[in-house]
Amino acid sequence: MTPREAAALDLVGIGFGPSNVALAIAFEESAAHASGAPRTRMEFFEKQPAFGWHRGMLIEGATMQVSFLKDLATMRNPMSRYTFMQYLKTKDRVAEFINSKTLFPLRVEFHDYLAWVARQFDPVVTYGARVVGLRPVVEDGVVEHLDVEARVTTDEGESTVVRRARNVAVGTGLAPRLPDGIEESERVWHSSRLMGKAATIGAAPRRLVVIGAGQSAAEATEYLHRAFPGAEVHSVFSRYGYSIADDSPFANGIFDPKAVGEFYDAAPEVKQKLLDYHENTNYSVVDLELTETLYRTSYQERVLGRQRLWIRNMTRVVSAEEHADGVRVTCRNLAAGTTEVIEADAVVCATGYAPSDPLPLLQDVLAECKLDDEGRLVLGRDYRVATSDAVRCGIYVHGAGAEHSHGLAAGLLSNTAVRSGEITDSILAR
Repeated sequence: MTPREAAALDLVGIGFGPSNVALAIAFEESAAHASGAPRTRMEFFEKQPAFGWHRGMLIEGATMQVSFLKDLATMRNPMSRYTFMQYLKTKDRVAEFINSKTLFPLRVEFHDYLAWVARQFDPVVTYGARVVGLRPVVEDGVVEHLDVEARVTTDEGESTVVRRARNVAVGTGLAPRLPDGIEESERVWHSSRLMGKAATIGAAPRRLVVIGAGQSAAEATEYLHRAFPGAEVHSVFSRYGYSIADDSPFANGIFDPKAVGEFYDAAPEVKQKLLDYHENTNYSVVDLELTETLYRTSYQERVLGRQRLWIRNMTRVVSAEEHADGVRVTCRNLAAGTTEVIEADAVVCATGYAPSDPLPLLQDVLAECKLDDEGRLVLGRDYRVATSDAVRCGIYVHGAGAEHSHGLAAGLLSNTAVRSGEITDSILAR
C-alpha cells in the first residue's frame, strides 16, 4: 500500500446518496472537526459516475412528498450552511420560495439542492467506484480496521483503490425491482430510468404500458399520457384502484426522530404490526391529488369518445416479450380469469425497490457479526452492526437496510439529518 492507503481514516462511506451526504455534513460539523481537522479523515465511494438521486423520475412539475425542512441538516442543526434555505439563499430565491406558500419544493429543485451539497464534498468522494470488499485488518487477534477495496472506472480505464478505515458506513440505497419473469431491455425498463428512456421511444408511439400501483406508477402514467398525446397509456395493476397515501399528521409521526427510538425498543411482534399498520404512509400508495387527476382524465376521455388512458385494474402482467416492432404484453384479469394481449411500444415497470443487501460486502467479517433469526444484521440504536469482541472497528448500516430494527424512517429523507448525527456521535464517542 501507499502511505495514503495505509493511513487509517476515521470514516469511509460506501455510497454517496442522501444518507451518506448527510453523514458527511454531520461529520464535518461535529465538535471534533470544528477546530479545522482535515476533511481527508473521511472519504466516500460512489458507484455512479456523478451524483444523482432518482434522476429518472425528475418529471417536470413533480413535487417532493416530504417537507423541505426534512433536508440533509435542518432537523439536526438548523444553523448549518447545508440546509435547503441556505441553498435558496445562494440561488437568490428565498423570497420567491416563501411566496409560493408550499412546504414541498419541486423535485427538480430538491435534486439540485442535493447536488449542490454533494459538490462541496467533491474532495473526499470518488465517483465511478464500486466497492468489492471489506478486508479485516487484525492486530493482536482483534479487527482494528477494515480495508475498503474499490474498483474505480475512469476514462483511462479501471484501477483498484484501498482505504483503511476505523469506521465504515454502508449507505448503498435501493435496487430497482422488476416483476417476476420480466427483464429490462431496450423497450422494457424500470421507472428509475423513465426520463432517459422515454426520450428514446420516438415521436409517435402507439401504445405504452405502465405496471404498478404506487406513486411512481401513477406519475409515470400521467407523464407518458401528457408527453405523448397520440399514444394510448395502459396502467396495469392487481388492485381495484390506487391506494391513497396516509399523510395525516398523526400517521406522519411514525417518521419523527422520537418514533425511531420507540420502534427500536418495541418487541418484534409490535415492530411488525407497526410496519403493517403504517406501510400506507410510504409503500405502494399515491397522493390523492394525482389519483383525482388521472380519474378526471379517464372520465373526460370516455365522455368525448377518445379514450387514451386505460386503467386496467385487478389485472396482472403475465409476460412481456420483446420483438422487432415492440413488446407483446400478456395480461390476466384476476376477477374474470380472462387473458388479453397488448401490443406496446414500451413497458415501464414501476414496481418499486428492494434494499441493497449489505451482507455480501461483509463476507470477510460476517462470522463476527450478529444476525437475527431471519438472517438480518443486528443493529444497535446507533445503527452500528453488533459484533463479537473480536471487532473493535465500527460498521454502520443506514438507509432501508435498517428498517427492520429502526422503522419506516430508516430509509427515507424524513430522519436522515438526525440519523447522520446519531451515527457521528457514536463514532466520535468511540
